[in-house]
Amino acid sequence: MNWTTTKELRQQVQQLWDKGRLLASLLEDDPFFPRRLILKTPTSRELSEHYAEVRHWIAGLQKTGFFRIDTKTIRHSVLGENTIPHTAWLDSMENAVQIIGKQKQYRQFINLIEETRKYQPALLPWLQTYPLKALSFSEQWSKLLAVIHWLQAHPRPGIYLRQADIPGVDTKFIEQHRGILTNLLGLCLLHKNIDSQAIGASRFEARYGFRQKPLRVRFRILDPELHLLPGQSGDITLTRQGLYDLGMISSILTGIEHIFITENEINFLAFPQICNSMVLFGAGYGFDIFSNIPWLSRPHKKQIHYWGDIDTHGFAILDQLREHLPQAHSLLMDKNTLLTHQAFWTQESKPETRHLPRLTQTEQRLYETLRTNTLGTRIRLEQERIGFNHVLNTLRQIAIVID
Repeated sequence: MNWTTTKELRQQVQQLWDKGRLLASLLEDDPFFPRRLILKTPTSRELSEHYAEVRHWIAGLQKTGFFRIDTKTIRHSVLGENTIPHTAWLDSMENAVQIIGKQKQYRQFINLIEETRKYQPALLPWLQTYPLKALSFSEQWSKLLAVIHWLQAHPRPGIYLRQADIPGVDTKFIEQHRGILTNLLGLCLLHKNIDSQAIGASRFEARYGFRQKPLRVRFRILDPELHLLPGQSGDITLTRQGLYDLGMISSILTGIEHIFITENEINFLAFPQICNSMVLFGAGYGFDIFSNIPWLSRPHKKQIHYWGDIDTHGFAILDQLREHLPQAHSLLMDKNTLLTHQAFWTQESKPETRHLPRLTQTEQRLYETLRTNTLGTRIRLEQERIGFNHVLNTLRQIAIVID
């Protein structure tokens, strides 16, 4: 029979917990209790036809001491007057958490509210909106509030994160909790003390005014006749400022005609010797280091070639690179290379789907082919899986490869 059981009443209470409604009610002005629950009861006909089952159902409801059951009396032409359950009520938070065994979590949330109200009342609406998320950070909450308080007292401090002297909080804690801190700090700091353009966990320091470690770029001069420094091995790492200054302090850059950028370190190291060329080790979704480097960004002065994976994210990275270096060409990211290496296809876990406005028409067609699964499901060809002879033959069509 489709009559609400004690188990189903418990499930309704569990759903209120899972949706965060029970904990959120602690921060609401309107009273949440008593709370009426859904109670499906027997009809008059069912009472007549299944009288014994109805009595058993009533006995089951009466055994529980957690719900308040209101009854009503119905008159039946055969059975006479009978009192049966009519509505079920949840009278208090204490009842609710006892029913589903959440007494400990309830007490933890009460403590969160009290601590937040005392130290960071601006976060109370966040607690009300995301009570279960807040509860998941109950053990770290005091430290999170300490970080917020410190940044309120030291807006945009201009020091390394390691130098922040916060009682009971070390650097690793902040690094491990950058996501939740970003959510909370947005509600507690003045807007002028937040760099809204710095988005994502990797930009935490920039967002809140901490000093950042210098960006570095790694490159190799591929022409054996060109030497940056006497005895230099050719594998060089510079800060962004060093990369900027390179155009002023070294004359060899005037002889560089081709600049290759690759995302794979082994490909970077295995790049062949090529006349008048250099290779840069790319940084994935982060090409800020290449912005406004005069010798690198001047159009028509040097040809720039980007080699990434043939998948939707590879084209997304290419699209982002062109925001900084619009003259960049794609390398080995074509349909022929993809089809030639079908035996080495793998699958992307989470393909990119957004529009990429900086792709050429040819690149756009291949991106759409990948995005719409025209050739197969979530196809991906990683750059290190491309045959090296295929790489060499492609490079020979661009520049002079020294065999």
